[in-house]
Amino acid sequence: MAASDWRLEGEWIKNCTCAFGCPCDFNALPTQGYCKGMVGMRITKGHFAGTKLDGLCFAATVDFPGALHEGNGKMQPIVDERATPEQRQALFDIFSGKHSAEGTLFHILSLIVTTIHDPVFAPFEFSFDKDGRVARLVVKGVLETEVEPIKNPVTGAPHRIQVVMPEGFEHRAAEVASSNIRSNGAIKFETKGTHSSLAKVVQTPDGVAA
Repeated sequence: MAASDWRLEGEWIKNCTCAFGCPCDFNALPTQGYCKGMVGMRITKGHFAGTKLDGLCFAATVDFPGALHEGNGKMQPIVDERATPEQRQALFDIFSGKHSAEGTLFHILSLIVTTIHDPVFAPFEFSFDKDGRVARLVVKGVLETEVEPIKNPVTGAPHRIQVVMPEGFEHRAAEVASSNIRSNGAIKFETKGTHSSLAKVVQTPDGVAA
């Protein structure tokens, strides 16, 4: 069982270099054989033990040479500069996977990421509209990403599709959208019109609660 009491509720963005409909969600290989991407979250309500995390943002850029389950990944954590030293440590304790049950999101990340670059502490701009499939995350000079609805290639009308994962370790349901990414930190890459998942999540030591 997990060793600590923690909970993260909030808005979740996952954007990557793959085509719409993240192959990872289907246990398939990455579109281009590798995966570069980012995740970001605005915590609406959260804590680690007695440390509150409400209102903070965090993100991470990742680089996997093959399928994620094959490991050898690289990651750079990006943390809201407003976080106090105690809050920063609380987030890093959660990210470590040491306080999560086997097979949950942060535990899995701890197994497949072998290189962790120095963290960045910086101000965040974060906007999120799950139903509208629109979002934006900006950490100036480090990471910028915008999300918009997928467009019908003939009419240009917004296209809507959802992925539902009753036993998912990242989220239970997500809106699929289109993203642009510009990553200029330790992991550098740029995409246009690639995959995005937008979800509202509740993560706990025992996995996804909602």
